[in-house]
Formats: sequence, structure tokens, C-alpha cells
Amino acid sequence: MAEESEPHRAQVVAMLATYGERRPEEVPETVDSLELAWLVHQIEQRYGKPFDVDDDVLARMTTVGGACAVLAELGYEAAA
Repeated sequence: MAEESEPHRAQVVAMLATYGERRPEEVPETVDSLELAWLVHQIEQRYGKPFDVDDDVLARMTTVGGACAVLAELGYEAAA
């Protein structure tokens, strides 16, 4: 699974970097509640559909790795 979520990592980090205008290398592994709200918004914008998941799924997205895993599990395609 780590292999399939690796392309997502670059995308997730890039989306989180736009929150607060950070460089990708400045994005920490942990995702706080405001960053998570921003990430959900960015996912909806990128994929053009609502990111409608329950609280248990959102709770798994409190790290970059967790967000990558959720995107891969839900079938969101990583950009080539």
C-alpha cells in the first residue's frame, strides 16, 4: 500500500503547502484541524466532487501518511 500512496504524498504535501504559503519541505507530518479543513477543500477542488466521508475517516487523516492512505483507499487517482 505504501507504494500506491507515494504519488499521493507529493500531492497532499503540495496542497498543504498552499495553506500558509509554505514550501513543501516546511509541511510537517502532522495535520491539524485547520489544515485538515483546507486539505478537504483542496481535494474537492482538485477532483471536482464532494469529499463526503465520516468522522472516523477524517480522524485517520491527521498525518500526511494517513491522508495519503485514505485517498488511495477511496480510489482517488494520483496525478501522473
